[in-house]
Amino acid sequence: MKNTLVTLAAIAALATPLVAQGSKESGGAKSPSQLVISTWGLSEDALWSEVYEPFEKANNAKITLDTGNGQERYTRLLNDPNSTIDVIELAQKNTADGVLAGAFDPIKPEEIADFDSLLPAVQDMIKSGSGAPYTLNSIGLVYDPKTVGFEIKNWSDLWDPRLAGKVAIPNITTTFGPALLAMCSDVAGVDWTTDGGETAFKQLEALKANVANVYAKGSDVANQLANGEVGVAVIGDFGLPVCKKADPDAVYVVPADMTYANFNVINITKKCRNRDLAVAYINYRLSVEAESRTCKTDVLNEAPVNTKVQLSEADAKNKTVGDIAARAKMVDFTFVNRNLAGWVDRFNRLMAN
Repeated sequence: MKNTLVTLAAIAALATPLVAQGSKESGGAKSPSQLVISTWGLSEDALWSEVYEPFEKANNAKITLDTGNGQERYTRLLNDPNSTIDVIELAQKNTADGVLAGAFDPIKPEEIADFDSLLPAVQDMIKSGSGAPYTLNSIGLVYDPKTVGFEIKNWSDLWDPRLAGKVAIPNITTTFGPALLAMCSDVAGVDWTTDGGETAFKQLEALKANVANVYAKGSDVANQLANGEVGVAVIGDFGLPVCKKADPDAVYVVPADMTYANFNVINITKKCRNRDLAVAYINYRLSVEAESRTCKTDVLNEAPVNTKVQLSEADAKNKTVGDIAARAKMVDFTFVNRNLAGWVDRFNRLMAN
């Protein structure tokens, strides 16, 4: 890992404002163009200061946010004929659903200024019409040593009887819900694509005695960790900052045996009212300028996808980069989407009883 930061010259070279067209004239001055972004509600203050406000200033734009759980936001977009969402940020699972549903206006590689500097997997997703990934995250374990009473190193530790009633897991419809099932099957040494997830659900049933909470948002876990209501939670690394803020004693571990990765992806909706501004926003998100800031802001914990962004060792901590990124598995969402409807029903019945 290089220990030098991006030079100011390199940032400046890529920081030329991408001014969007379409601002309305008002008394000789252009009034701001409107952009409605659907995104998660995590770390909004940091996103405003590091992303939204600089973009608004550079592009004479006014951003409005639609926030919430990814599945809820995706469902609203799909079912609301009067939706005003211009740009939506989703995890890979919901992104795959939206592509199949024809909900997005595909982004072309030639529209992305830094296309050649992006990770190969990001380039491939853009080329396939699946949107523009802007950060890579992965799944791990956050725990409070005082509540747990022992060091957690492996995924299999979640089944330890000492954790009875102390484990929080993500709902199956969340970003890393399917990865939870994949992990359950992998712990048993079975590839879940060979048995349709049967082993995963058997393992989940065995884990149930230890489960205290099934959560929909990573922020829901933070106070429970701080209050000792749960001792350990399965979370995506993007949820770590809010957990650490609530419980400074919390420890994060990405087990050496496995982890699972996810891209957060930006897409332009079919109902977008200002495509030029939407493209400008995506370019800004993928620029060295913006990614150099978001990856250095602890509360965002975003791993960059632009290869020109260089991280110090401190900046890389707890992010999906280096060794963690190299060993992370990608969840097969083609397989997931074939089975998810039945899995959701089965998951809900299992965890409710």
